[in-house]
Amino acid sequence: MAGVEQRKVDLDESGMRLDRWFKSHFPGLGFGKLQKLLRSGQIRVDGGRAKHDTRVQPGQVIRIPPLGTDAKDTAEQAGDTSYRSSGADSEFLSKMLLYEDPKVFVFNKPAGLAVQGGSGLSRHVDKMLDAWRNKKGEKPRLVHRLDRDTSGVLVVARTRGAAQALTAAFRERDTKKTYWALVKGVPPKREGRISTWLVKEQMPDGDRMRVCKHGEPDSDHAISHYRIIEQAGQNLSWLEMEPYTGRTHQLRVHAAHIGCPIIGDPKYFEADHNWDFPGGMQKRLHLHARRISIPHPDGRSNIVVTAPLPPHMVQSWNLLGFDKDSDE
Repeated sequence: MAGVEQRKVDLDESGMRLDRWFKSHFPGLGFGKLQKLLRSGQIRVDGGRAKHDTRVQPGQVIRIPPLGTDAKDTAEQAGDTSYRSSGADSEFLSKMLLYEDPKVFVFNKPAGLAVQGGSGLSRHVDKMLDAWRNKKGEKPRLVHRLDRDTSGVLVVARTRGAAQALTAAFRERDTKKTYWALVKGVPPKREGRISTWLVKEQMPDGDRMRVCKHGEPDSDHAISHYRIIEQAGQNLSWLEMEPYTGRTHQLRVHAAHIGCPIIGDPKYFEADHNWDFPGGMQKRLHLHARRISIPHPDGRSNIVVTAPLPPHMVQSWNLLGFDKDSDE
């Protein structure tokens, strides 16, 4: 870059720190050099001096002196080589993809695949997203989670601004999440509301949630809604479940709390000795994030996406004669 450049801050960069803005646009610019340019006043925001932690806003103009590094070439190099994962990850993401636009990806996460890394986990969605960095080197961002053994709809933001908007939508409960579950027995009512307090306990096999009394230290209130879609006698029920809150393992704990644990749940399914696991079914968690409705980051109409059932649940639905397409 030969001369001074004036560049406007994009809408998606609202509230970004100035040093991070430069890291995004000029990955080859070191922090020490950035500090020197700021102290000498060669970098300015709307004509005024700024510090590295100044928060920029959309429409502001940043004065950029000659830096000795090219923004486009450096960004593309960071995006296309340094940050790229294997082609297998990119191909796997493509197979999971249900919906995309310039701001959002929606995937159908398979059961058994973790969303984020943990002890002993080398393969997870967050790591795979490295393969889909944009030309600036920006990685798509997770905005919510699914349990490792839960399949279904997973929303991912493609930009920083979209991540802020989507995260706020989940926090403010502007989203509607619908799950399908196959449970033992039949709930006491055709539809109902489950309201409890939950607290996390550390167990030898990992964290486990427990229903507790109001006021117990570190407990959180959890509310879920359910309705019976279909049932197989008194042995099994197909439930539609909607979590109003988003606590860890919430639907799994709540299903067990009403005496109808989810089939294949290794943590919360405790059957009596007279109950036999149905023949022909896989002992895998039968919980699927079926549908999500979430406000679009641009303020347009809601994004509504439905995810098809995973193979082990299709097998069980076929065995029981349930119509998996009944809501479409």
